[in-house]
Amino acid sequence: MVRVLRWCALVGVIATGGWYLISMPGKSWSDPVPPLSVEEQLIHDKLKRYVEMLAQQIGERNAWNPEALAAAALYIRSSFENLGYLVRVQSFESQGLTVQNLEVELPGATAPEEIVVVGAHYDTVAGGPGANDNASGIAALLEIGRLLAGKTHARTLRLVAFVNEEQPFSETDEMGSRVYAERSRQRGEQIKAMISLETIGHYTNQPASQHYPFPFSYFYPDTGNFIGFVGNLSSWRLVRQSVGAFRGSTAFPSEGVAAPGWITGVGWSDHASFWQAGYPAIMITDTALFRYQHYHEATDTPEKLDYRGLARVTRGLVDVASELAGH
Repeated sequence: MVRVLRWCALVGVIATGGWYLISMPGKSWSDPVPPLSVEEQLIHDKLKRYVEMLAQQIGERNAWNPEALAAAALYIRSSFENLGYLVRVQSFESQGLTVQNLEVELPGATAPEEIVVVGAHYDTVAGGPGANDNASGIAALLEIGRLLAGKTHARTLRLVAFVNEEQPFSETDEMGSRVYAERSRQRGEQIKAMISLETIGHYTNQPASQHYPFPFSYFYPDTGNFIGFVGNLSSWRLVRQSVGAFRGSTAFPSEGVAAPGWITGVGWSDHASFWQAGYPAIMITDTALFRYQHYHEATDTPEKLDYRGLARVTRGLVDVASELAGH
């Protein structure tokens, strides 16, 4: 009965005032996607190398493979340091291990107390090498770091690699992003926006390749060629601002939604930890299991990714981060 009432409430919201739920500024790119620019081709090559290192050479990285988890953390830390960043490490105990969130920061020029966080998790599900979930997100995070290195924004911009997003840590006090967000709340930090990069590397023009939880199939395309921006109802302004920034600069299909967090998939990543701490946050995703058949499987390997699409999306996310941080 509770489930029925929830769905009735959702349909009611869509019917009576749902413009803020599904209506987004600008227009999703619908023409053929142009070839990559010279800059985007470089992004493509770097993304591919990052994904292959994490998912192929390091492989499954989680509490059951602690040496690989530590190797992934060291690789991410070294990659940021090679870009000229000072990496701050947030260590905590989990399942008898010392695990790490990794943070770099670009201090704001005029409103440094206001913070924008862009994050991605680097651990994998048990039994999976995690190319799309979530080496794709970490690769994009590192490239955003490269492309923004030395640049100044009004707000402080933080790039964070989170540990322990996957089960059994998801939605527990040992989830890396929950540890981070709770620390931020306790410190009184003014996080104005958080973006979680979650499984962002698979795109296809195959009809009927995209699926949704009810009732979104009535409002969104059935072809899985777009990047999705997903938030809860409290984060609807952030969803709209992010989609608008992406569409204003990027020749790539995009969709956005602000929806109740209890809908399947809406809260399935690190952004939900920031909701819990009272911060606006969204997930940027290719929709994972609703499109990608290798989600949480041993077959989630580097050759399954669309690096051209990932490169174009990553370049667009640089503009989103810059918009949120204030040019």
